[in-house]
Amino acid sequence: MANGNLLIIFANDLRDEGYDSTSAAIEAARIRLRPIIMTALAMVLGMLPMALGIGAGSELSAPLRRAVIGGLLTATMMTLFVVPAAYSMFARHMIPKKERDARVAEALLQDRA
Repeated sequence: MANGNLLIIFANDLRDEGYDSTSAAIEAARIRLRPIIMTALAMVLGMLPMALGIGAGSELSAPLRRAVIGGLLTATMMTLFVVPAAYSMFARHMIPKKERDARVAEALLQDRA
């Protein structure tokens, strides 16, 4: 979840720099790929001994650990592929921050006049 949020924030920053929504989504996913993979890999490798059932009494929680690892891998793939695709579709209709700020400033000037 946090990786998806960071990806969207990064894409929004790129849009403020002048990228269109599709290019911003692709570039954000490309740049954030390594940190996202490292985070997921650390979690998976940390849970692997428990998922394999190594140690006394670990057979009980092994299925749960396997499910958590599967969910984590699925969420990572969705963060890398589905989130940028959805962002590029929905962000087309968003107004960039600079243009939005200019509209607000113009509206404030009109209200004062």
